[in-house]
Amino acid sequence: MALSRSRRYEAVNYWPGFVDALSTMLLVIIFLLSVFMLAQFFLSQEVTGKDEALVKLNRQIEELTNLLALERTQKGADETKISTLSATLDAAEQEQKRLKDAASEGAVDADAASGKASAAAMALDQQKQISAQALAQVDVLNQQIAALRRQLAAIEDALAASETANKESQSKISDLGQRLNVALAQKVQELNRYRSDFFGRLRQILGSRPDIRVVGDRFVFESSVLFDVGKADISPAGKQSLDSLASAVLDLEREIPPDLPWILRVDGHTDNRPIGGGGQYKSNWELSAARAVSVVQYLVSKGVEPDRLAAAGFGEFQPLDQGTDDESLARNRRIELKLTER
Repeated sequence: MALSRSRRYEAVNYWPGFVDALSTMLLVIIFLLSVFMLAQFFLSQEVTGKDEALVKLNRQIEELTNLLALERTQKGADETKISTLSATLDAAEQEQKRLKDAASEGAVDADAASGKASAAAMALDQQKQISAQALAQVDVLNQQIAALRRQLAAIEDALAASETANKESQSKISDLGQRLNVALAQKVQELNRYRSDFFGRLRQILGSRPDIRVVGDRFVFESSVLFDVGKADISPAGKQSLDSLASAVLDLEREIPPDLPWILRVDGHTDNRPIGGGGQYKSNWELSAARAVSVVQYLVSKGVEPDRLAAAGFGEFQPLDQGTDDESLARNRRIELKLTER
């Protein structure tokens, strides 16, 4: 009856909706920053791989350029050798002609002239053979140079294709990042809508009790609602409150689409007063964690899926109120429920 009267006179409170909107904007901004950092990471990895390939190709071009320069040097030496052989051949032909002229004029003995002419002919044949070999070597060098030029052209084509692929990859990454931003923003908005509905139901179920309230994007139970002092076992009155909570969570499980990753996180907090050495728990941290686990286990016993729950203990290190009076300490001893992404 008292709960009905409190609902009848409950004033409309717009502050939770305003806080929900601010938290949604903050989540979207954090998400966009995360996506931007992820895209930058993948882009840096892609550019690093392209740079390494480009360095490797530049190294190959340098090696081929050095080989081409060496071949050109060898070709120059061969051409010089050919010129020398050609000059020797011309000199031999001139000597043969001179000997023939001398033989015709009778200036030398016919046999000597004939011998010299034969020797000159043999020398001429040798020079011709050497010249033919040198020309063959030059032809081989020309073929090798042509092959090197084809390799250089293939490497340049590969570099151009790599640059084109790099530009296409960057474009795809940018497009993927934009689509991912839109999709995740939609998921965040959808989760925020369910969070608002969930907290609205809890407010209707639990009523306007001063020891159960909404703070930002969290639903806060003062520890006295659920536990006795220094204990982590849920009190009978606390189980009644958690029964209502379990019912709301079960409704939420049925309504939220399966592809939306969400969990209900249960956070335990204490005040900053130290725990006595004779108790079950050695620190406020242990007590806060044990209380969060107790709430999670109770919700599981009421049918809530375990993979939709998480428990965490924060001890006295995240107070809501910095005061040291009893009211401030009571505010800091609390269990917080937060519907968030997995």
